[in-house]
Amino acid sequence: MKVGLVCPYTWDVPGGVQQHIGDLAEALIALGHEVSVITPADDDADLPPYVVSAGRAVPVPYNGSVARLAFGFLSAGRVRRWIREGGFDVLHVHEPAAPSLGLLACWAADGPIVGTFHASYERSRALSATAPILQSALEKITGRIAVSEAARTTLVEHLGGDAVLIPNGVATERYAMAEPLPGWRGRTDAPPGGGDGGALGFLGRMDEPRKGLQVLLRAFEILGRARPGLRLLLAGPGDAGDVLARVPADLRDRVVVLGLVSEADKVRAYHSVDVFVAPNLGGESFGIVLAEAMAAGAPIIASGIEAFDRVLRGGRAGVLFPVGDHEALAAAAGDLLDDPPRRKQLSAEARAAVRTYDWSSVARDVLRVYETVTGGRARVVESGLGA
Repeated sequence: MKVGLVCPYTWDVPGGVQQHIGDLAEALIALGHEVSVITPADDDADLPPYVVSAGRAVPVPYNGSVARLAFGFLSAGRVRRWIREGGFDVLHVHEPAAPSLGLLACWAADGPIVGTFHASYERSRALSATAPILQSALEKITGRIAVSEAARTTLVEHLGGDAVLIPNGVATERYAMAEPLPGWRGRTDAPPGGGDGGALGFLGRMDEPRKGLQVLLRAFEILGRARPGLRLLLAGPGDAGDVLARVPADLRDRVVVLGLVSEADKVRAYHSVDVFVAPNLGGESFGIVLAEAMAAGAPIIASGIEAFDRVLRGGRAGVLFPVGDHEALAAAAGDLLDDPPRRKQLSAEARAAVRTYDWSSVARDVLRVYETVTGGRARVVESGLGA
């Protein structure tokens, strides 16, 4: 099967949707299918062989953060050419309601189209207001996928229609084993002692409030003063100086800010800490970072947002704390650092729970949707409508 995947966000800045699309592409290729991905991107030279650039992205406020999207005549022209030359059996657009390539692709194509909805919102006046404009594109989608119940609810409430639930995937083998980063001991079965107070980890956009780094930093103030050897490892996009300026001077030498890391170093980071913390405040429909940490076997403490509660099986595969409560986070982290058997149990539970999301299963579920929408239908062709 020839599959065209449409990514709305720039490939140059890592994110959950981009990771999802890249992993899906590689899983489909491994199953013998021909795949092409079109995405906003600044530099063609850094793209995988199956990825095509639709041009540079621009920053746009979207879903509580600033997303880098592509929307305009140049992008529309490249999308149309990609569809015309691709000869796809199915077009799979991600976040088709976002003002980016997915929306352009829906306008530009006729034929079997699948849409995956990733985002979740409690309310969105902008999305509700623009729904009538989006309908001309969204009505072309013949198969709908939501990555979580939260994303499905958002679709139903704001745009209408329903979707089959297929969760985000994670390449579990990629995260299963890795050496810790230089200078980090990695996880042990012993409680931190002496001058070694253990290590907490965080991975996410450090300049995005909804990722909850500010909650973790306040918790670290409490824990750091009670545990002289405790360290904090932070990775993800953001300004290191801005982050360290929010840490009391007497604790700064125990906070290491890696910034944006390679895929290999991301995996090593998960294996470098005793406890991984996901303090997100909301706006997550699934949480791919959480699933990656689970695949790495990291003991996890996460805020009790609905998506995390579901992925962590109500607290069986990780400790949940009240959203935004830094004191509760500090208490939970301290208890877990002092309890190696509990950490070992959570690690095993996390590895078992995340198997549900392995791409070997998820990709086959996606293929079943493709087979449903392509049964007896012609290939995707360029629409006679303007994009």
